[in-house]
Amino acid sequence: MSYQAIRIETDVRGVATLSLAQPEKRNALSSAMLDELTDAAAVLSADRAVRVVILAADGPVFCAGGDLGWMREQMAADAATRRAGARQLATMLNAMNVMDKPLIGRVHGNAFGGGLGMMSVCDVVIAAEDTKFGFTETRLGLIPATIGPYVLARMGEDKARRVFMSARIFDADEAEALNLVARVVAPDDLDTAVEAEVAPYLHCAPGAVAQAKRLARALGPRIDEAVIADTIDRLIATWEGEEAPEGIAAFFDKRKPGWQQG
Repeated sequence: MSYQAIRIETDVRGVATLSLAQPEKRNALSSAMLDELTDAAAVLSADRAVRVVILAADGPVFCAGGDLGWMREQMAADAATRRAGARQLATMLNAMNVMDKPLIGRVHGNAFGGGLGMMSVCDVVIAAEDTKFGFTETRLGLIPATIGPYVLARMGEDKARRVFMSARIFDADEAEALNLVARVVAPDDLDTAVEAEVAPYLHCAPGAVAQAKRLARALGPRIDEAVIADTIDRLIATWEGEEAPEGIAAFFDKRKPGWQQG
């Protein structure tokens, strides 16, 4: 599969950098990007030459969340198309989550909505200190459905409930306190900090690393097909409700949605 929305570069050590490569769209998660990320996760997981994967992004923004144009198309589509669209995001997140290789997030700029879901399937995330974060879905009449299982597994329910529903924007220090980020560094130190996470894996047996990661997932919170299907149902229910069409229309019309006060 040839990639247009992402890019993979692998160095001689077997360290692969998987980059979101649509900076002009703030690396929003479009249908094409979701399919490409799903494919890339499978390819990298199966590639015996790859030891570690870094998830990064081109341009000033890590990921602005879901592509709103794509979401608007989903809401206007028939039921089967809507369900297929909702499953695209769920499938990508699951593929990234079960990747056998260590996945290290290199985060900068902004990470909103689905971008936080992608952070939550990483094994460790390093963020630049000026990064901003937010589960912005409810501002648009949506919910963080398909990213929810991974976010809750990473943060825990008590911490997640501080930011999961309010769409409040928070900084990197709070993201670290909430367990979304493992380490916050100055922007100029980001690559050095990521390299410090990569280096130990190059001394480990790759098969043992893969088995250990599978064990961690098996012992952690349950994220199986039943959980994934439930999140898809909940996302579709919001797409088919009254608030999401109003929220997304207001965004494109550059006006306040009917529920917004102040």
